[in-house]
Amino acid sequence: MINTFKTITVALLLCIAPPILSQDDHHYQTDFSVENFTQRRTKLLDAIGNNAIALIQGASGHAGFSIFRQSNTFYYLTGLETDHAYLLLNGKNRQSTLYLPHRDKGREQGQGKVLSAEDAELVKSLTGVTKVKAYEYLSADLLRTGLIKSATPLLFTPLGPAETGNDSRDEILYAQGRIAADPWDTTPAKEALFVQKINSQFPQFQIRDLSPILDELRLIKSEEEILLIRKATQIAGLGIIEAMRSTKPGIYEYQLDAAAKYVFHLNGSRGDGYASIIGGGTNAYMGHYFHKTDVLNAGDLVLMDYAPDYKYYTSDVTRIWPVNGKFNKTQKALYDYIVAYRDALFKYVRPGVTSDEVLDRAAADMKQYLKGKTFAKPQHLKAVEEGIKFRGHFQHPVGMAVHDVGVVHHVPLQPGMVFTIDPMIWIPEERLYIRIEDVALVTEDGVENLSAFVPSSIEAIEKTIKEEGLTEFHPPSQLPFKN
Repeated sequence: MINTFKTITVALLLCIAPPILSQDDHHYQTDFSVENFTQRRTKLLDAIGNNAIALIQGASGHAGFSIFRQSNTFYYLTGLETDHAYLLLNGKNRQSTLYLPHRDKGREQGQGKVLSAEDAELVKSLTGVTKVKAYEYLSADLLRTGLIKSATPLLFTPLGPAETGNDSRDEILYAQGRIAADPWDTTPAKEALFVQKINSQFPQFQIRDLSPILDELRLIKSEEEILLIRKATQIAGLGIIEAMRSTKPGIYEYQLDAAAKYVFHLNGSRGDGYASIIGGGTNAYMGHYFHKTDVLNAGDLVLMDYAPDYKYYTSDVTRIWPVNGKFNKTQKALYDYIVAYRDALFKYVRPGVTSDEVLDRAAADMKQYLKGKTFAKPQHLKAVEEGIKFRGHFQHPVGMAVHDVGVVHHVPLQPGMVFTIDPMIWIPEERLYIRIEDVALVTEDGVENLSAFVPSSIEAIEKTIKEEGLTEFHPPSQLPFKN
């Protein structure tokens, strides 16, 4: 009886132990080593020089029940997901200090452990910073840097808006412009308030923008970053493939979104890298159509542009396909042109060339491609000819944001750059828009299409649509239903 009792007791303790231990889980990332973050901060210190400091503000906490997401910049330099955190880099003594809030025991009882100032030794071991302090010490430490007594003390801080979710800097700037145009909206930019706060307390510092330096660092992806972008691209592609399988006349745009979302979350994504663009028929013509409320009709094409937020990285993949599962002759001619253009662009991407060279060479190939080709209508021929002149087929960087920071246009391409190749045409007379989008990784000797596995040929797309999709296995319920 005693041995049996001991066995039962041990078994019960083993069952109980994991939840208790899980409360001590510090929820810190495992995708990057301490050396990764140390190298990034070292490059930043090298860039600002020894007569300057850099001060980076983390994201604020969210109201309500929203899940906190750190700003991309702060995560890039620390991997830390504590809200109201600050990072100080001292160019004079080459030290890095994290400033964190104090422990909130009540919050931790409801949410689990949040790394705080009381975890100083743990945080130092995880991030590789020199010191960890409570955030009330930050003001005094700005004085203790010793730089404030110099003739021109420089303080670098990011002036570009912080990305904190499924947003990109360009879209945030457009939103700020709309706010500024509204005489009744007094919402200030967070970065502007931060600079005002610094100036009000320490007017001696000359403020400099840290964003260009950070942008240049983030442009060239490390092996660890490429692995995350590769995974995000694979999840994006799997989601689009599932949406293809689920497509049939009578289904709603939002139901394709649901099929892809299931795949995203099933594979560990936090959510959207950006709001899905799913447009059937003329809805696709709007480019960034987010409403997803319309039914899909036979004879139309549906365009889907979607990628997940996967461990602070995303992707950008687009495909277009026929709702009824078969391209007609008119659609085939236009779609084949788009795929041929995609292939021509990838053909010339390699280190050392510029986006202009890639576009010029691909355009020359496409002029040859059009010889002998016929299209159903004169406006279709006009559209593809205009497409050869269009310079937007070579698009934007991809990384922590879908429209990531950094410059890939008019500069020699380098290994580690990731961006999209996005051939497209518009036919305004029919409000018809056709494009596909793939993710290009510049390698040491060429380029890799990270999204090449996503069906893009007519044969592969039509074959995929014939397969059973998630919405067929689990069709939507007829609401309201009776209990």
